[in-house]
Order: sequence, then structure tokens, then C-alpha cells
Amino acid sequence: MSVQVSLERMSEKVAAFSKFGALEGGGITRLSLTEPALEARAELKRRCEALGMEVASDDIGNIYATVQGTEDLPRFVMGSHLDSVRSGGNYDGIYGVLSSLEAVETIITEGIPHRHPLTVMVWTNEEGARFEPAMMSSGIVLGKFAKEKMLAVTETGGTVTFGEALAASGWAGDEKNRLNKKDYCAYFEPHIEQGPVLEEEGLEIGVVEGVVGMVNYDIILEGVSSHAGTTPQRYRKDALRAASQVILDLWGKLGALAGDLVFTTGEIHVRPNIHTVVPNYVKFSLDARHRDMAVLAQVVDVIKGLPQEVYGCKLSYEEHWGRNTIEFDAGLLGFVEEATQECGYSYKRMYSGAGHDAQYVSEMLPSVMIFIPSRGGLSHTVVEYSTPEQCAHGANVLLGAVLRADAAL
Repeated sequence: MSVQVSLERMSEKVAAFSKFGALEGGGITRLSLTEPALEARAELKRRCEALGMEVASDDIGNIYATVQGTEDLPRFVMGSHLDSVRSGGNYDGIYGVLSSLEAVETIITEGIPHRHPLTVMVWTNEEGARFEPAMMSSGIVLGKFAKEKMLAVTETGGTVTFGEALAASGWAGDEKNRLNKKDYCAYFEPHIEQGPVLEEEGLEIGVVEGVVGMVNYDIILEGVSSHAGTTPQRYRKDALRAASQVILDLWGKLGALAGDLVFTTGEIHVRPNIHTVVPNYVKFSLDARHRDMAVLAQVVDVIKGLPQEVYGCKLSYEEHWGRNTIEFDAGLLGFVEEATQECGYSYKRMYSGAGHDAQYVSEMLPSVMIFIPSRGGLSHTVVEYSTPEQCAHGANVLLGAVLRADAAL
């Protein structure tokens, strides 16, 4: 590849934006539309305008920074988000924005001709850590969530609504600026892997073919509360004991379905949650993910086949939410793979187990993602880390893929 991004500039960008919401000892808390997030937005706007890019926002605060092309063609858009979870890291989301900016900055400063306008994008409230759900703004743009309902969502642990925070931010723009099929023709999202596969296999790039499907259920056990000291064991209807058995049974049955099926119980609610009282109610989550929707159908069959009663406790279940497997665009995947090969980077085609804005956008535009390794496979934590070289490698692949797409489309 004749032109590559600047390792020094890429590293400076990561370091500079790591200051917004910085925590003592490392990492960040940069919740959507809080002061640190607004500071990061202002700095991004300043940098884009200094490069001659036009910066606009839509009605839900998504940012679009564009450099015009030589022809009247629809835009290529690339980016991710800059908000974080609480006690998060310096790479999740923001890497996609900064690597996109670095790729475009390289094109501008090196005078590389490009036919299509190029847009660097920031999605508002991707994490959902302040305003649930996650991927809120891409969900609104793609019709997954009703805007008015989302504007009324109150922040976790507070009183401010998303609509109030958006109005106060100064970033509420015009709905006509939203991502759309007429003005845009391709979407690229670079991202850290957030898992251990690339590092464990000694690979430099993940060419992301899609996002795996998932099912998410709540399973409920209802027993009877009684005194922890006076009720003999044989008379107890202990909902936590029953839930524990069900969880173990589920692990055994789901583990036998497919070697690459992943499943988690990450949330448990117990009532009355008093140490001297036998629990009368337990609700726990089951999150299962796999590329093959037929395997997920088997997961649902296992759930539906659970007994109606366990240790005298009534069992029921509720579907919480789910998604189908998303396949990214074959043409864009080819451009990413060719760019990776030209750079001489080792890689593999892979699927994302985590959700990303790209999965929604793929229903509107041809879309693709590019992964770089995450040290230790860790993400959503203050120790989240990718090396400067890994960050530059991903930006180089993005640059090469965008230029290939620009020539071909």
C-alpha cells in the first residue's frame, strides 16, 4: 500500500480523547451527553473543521463531518461512538471514530483524489449506560425504536430525560441530516474486537462478516418464604435452590448443542433477599448467541422444555428480547480483505458476538466492520487496550478499503 496513516497522529488522537472523562488510574467514564462527552464532541468538531470538513448533526445528535469528493455521488460514512460505559476504556467506540478521522485526514493531507464525499460519523448514546437501551440512536434512525419514546427515557440513577439532555447539549440538529439511503451508499465501522480471538491466534485484523443472532430470556422460580431457622429442609420451597438447579441443568443441555454456542446468566434477582428468610422468588436471565439461527431455535426449545415445577417451586419464563444474525455486504468485505492483504497483515474472517450500530445500519446500507485485537480480550473495563501499532493497522485497512470502494462503486 503506497499511502498509510500516521502512527504518530493516530496515537496522539487516542491519547487526546482519553482525557475526556478520564479516571484516576486509567480508563474513562464518558456517559452520553454528559460534560466529558460534550467536550469530546467539541474537540472532534474542532479537528474536523480544521481539516476543512463540514460538520452537521441530526435531530438526535448524531454527528456527520464530511469532506466533499470530486463527483456528485452519495457519501461513504465511517465511524462509531464516543460515549462509554461506567469505568470503561479508551478504545471501545471512540477507536472507530478516531481511526476514521485518521483515514480521512490522511486522504486530505496527502491530497489523495476521491470521487465520493467521505463522512466521519458519531452515534449518540450507543452504550445505553446513561439512557437505555443500547444503540439507541441507530435504532431510532433504522426504525427500531420510536423517537418520542426514546426522548422520554430517564437516565439511570437520575432524573434527566434523553430529550432534556439532547436539548441542553446544543447538538440537536435537523432530521433531514440523518443517515439515509439517498445521500449515503456504504458504511464502515472499525472497532476493537472486545474478545480474545485475534490475540490468542496471533492475528492482526478481523474481517467481520456479520453479527451473530441472540436470544434473551428471563426465567422465574416462585416458592414460599419461611424462616431460615425454624423450617426443616424437607418442607422448604426455596426458589434460589430451584433456580440454581435450573441454571446447572441449562448449562448441561445448552453445552451439548454446539461447541461455539455461548450462553450466560448475568443477572439474578432474589426476593426477599434477607439472610434469615428462605427466598420465595428468583428471576434470572439467559443470554445465548450463535451465528446459526437453527441453533438458537434449539436453545428456545430447551427453555420451553423446562419443567413446570422444581423443588416445589413454580417455573415460568418470558422472552426478553433477541436478534437475528446479520450478514455484512460481500462487496465491502472483499474491499476490506484486499486492503488487509495489501498491507501484509495477518487476518481471519469472523463474526461479532457483541452488538454494534453496524448491525442496524446494514438494513439500510451496505455495511462492514473491521476488528483490531483487544489485549487479554478485555473491554468495558479501565484496562481495555490495543497497541498504537494495532490502532494504526486498523486505520490502514479502513483507508485501503474506502479507496477501493471509491474507485469501484
